[in-house]
Amino acid sequence: MKRNSSIILSILLGIVQISNAQFILKGKIEFEKTVNQHKQMDLGDDGWATTLKKQTPEFKHTYFNLVFSGDKTLYAPGRESNEKPSPFGEGPASSNMVYTDFANQRTVAAKQVFDESFLIQDSLRKYQWHLTKDTRKIAGFECRRAFTVIMDSVFVVAFYTDEIVSVGGPESFQGLPGMILGIVIPRLYTNWYATKVQLEEVKEAAIAPPKKGKTTNYSGMEKTIQDSLKRWGKWGKKYIWQIMI
Repeated sequence: MKRNSSIILSILLGIVQISNAQFILKGKIEFEKTVNQHKQMDLGDDGWATTLKKQTPEFKHTYFNLVFSGDKTLYAPGRESNEKPSPFGEGPASSNMVYTDFANQRTVAAKQVFDESFLIQDSLRKYQWHLTKDTRKIAGFECRRAFTVIMDSVFVVAFYTDEIVSVGGPESFQGLPGMILGIVIPRLYTNWYATKVQLEEVKEAAIAPPKKGKTTNYSGMEKTIQDSLKRWGKWGKKYIWQIMI
């Protein structure tokens, strides 16, 4: 009876063990997103950026949870940070929710852009990942490094582990042979790293697509914000990159 109870518990936690290897099927991951706000302001402009820096903390940290089970994931805002609020309000992508259905190759994402809410319904993005032999440990997992380029010129580094079966990751990043536990975007001075992975039963209701916002797809939202920010110059371009991740 005791042995049977242990087996049942392992199944509920979403763990499959084969030849001493551990493969995680379901659970929750906390990601810490770190933005170097001072670096984002360095666009070669005049002294007004220096004034902004004096009123803004150098780094901004926010937290998101990624719940995963089987072929579905949901990325959404997590616990609140203890940092003081920015004097300029929340930046782009601070309240993103991204639902991914790998079986049907579909995604539903809720994004707030200024005063407008978008509900993106689209197919999964296709990333041309390049795998390397480099590794690093993140949240206790050995992760392998990969990289790709998005939006024509934005370099992205990812770290993934094949110990977690789901091929998801933070924001819309996915498509590697395992869960992405780290993302670095140098041109945006932004990174996401998993701080902990919790093995727990995940109810179906916990992985549901968002429903609020103006329905569109990725190209439709990009066109809308490009029209709105075309006068912003370099600032507008980087702002669009942050929104479209």
